Order: sequence, then C-alpha cells, then structure tokens
Amino acid sequence: MGRAFFLEWCTLTWNVVGVLVLVVAAWRARSVALAGFGLDSLVEIGASTVVLWELAGSNEARTRRALRLIGVAFLLIALYLLVQGVVALASHHHAQHSPAGILWTALTAGAMFTLARAKSMVGGALKNPAVLAEARVTFIDGVLAGSVLLGLALNALFNWWWADPAAGFVITYYALREAREVWRALVAA
Repeated sequence: MGRAFFLEWCTLTWNVVGVLVLVVAAWRARSVALAGFGLDSLVEIGASTVVLWELAGSNEARTRRALRLIGVAFLLIALYLLVQGVVALASHHHAQHSPAGILWTALTAGAMFTLARAKSMVGGALKNPAVLAEARVTFIDGVLAGSVLLGLALNALFNWWWADPAAGFVITYYALREAREVWRALVAA
C-alpha cells in the first residue's frame, strides 16, 4: 500500500509542477496544445487525489462527487480545446516555437510511462482496481504528452502551424472519451 501512495504522490507532484511549466510555456508560445495539456494536468491532479482518497479509505459518496467533478472538468476541457482549435485553424493562428514545451512534454512522456508501468505492477499485486485504473490514466497521459510533443516538434522543425491545434484535437478526443468513461462508471455503480 505504501508503494501505491508513493507512486500517486509522484504523479501528483509531477502534474502540479507541470501545470506551472505549461501555463508559462503555453502563454509564451500562444499554443493551444500546451494550454490543453496544462488543463489535462489539472484533471490528472484531481484523478490522483481521488485515488489517494480511495487508498486512505475515503467514503463512496466523496469519491462519487470527485468523479463527477472530474467528468465535468473533462467535458469543459474538450469544449475549450474544440473551440480554440477551430478558431486557430480558421484564423491560421501560428503558435510560436516552445523549447520549454518540447522539453517538458518529452520529460513528461518518459515519466508517465514509467509511473504507469510501476502503478500497474503495484495495482496488480494489491488487486486494487483504483490503482489499476489510475495506471491506465497515467499511461494515456504519457501518450498525450507524446502527441503534444509531436505537434510542437512539427511546428518547430517544419513550421507546420496546424500541428499545434491538431495536437489539441487529440486531447479533445481523449477528454471526451474519459468523460464518457467517468459517467459510465457512475451510472454502473
């Protein structure tokens, strides 16, 4: 159980630092993808908090309330990114290059894949569905970091300005999918 707490605290700390880094990087570059990834990190903070509550033996009503908030947050992120991405494409908005964003998303992809593997092993050993579910969320966070990294790199290397909002659309898809999964879990419970 101690290892599961440690891994969740590592994920939580990484995402808190990530929100700060991503806010600055997104603002400087005017990047839809970095802003979306920063918003996703906020939701990931909520997800880690829910798992920490569950590991501490919190009650079901509090967990359900937190899951509802996470589902709503995913829907709001999807709506924001969809609007921003469409506006960016329609107006031919060119995000600036973001070396800090590229570095952070590369580091985040590596960290999230490592944490996801460790959580999966610990969750399996504990037979804890919350830790196993959080391992999947952490893995997807690594995939999202990779897609944002690809969009930023294509923009920086080839000046493919549309790659930034396209990476934002990947996060939009993920946010809608996760919102649907949260609502399904709430209805099934």
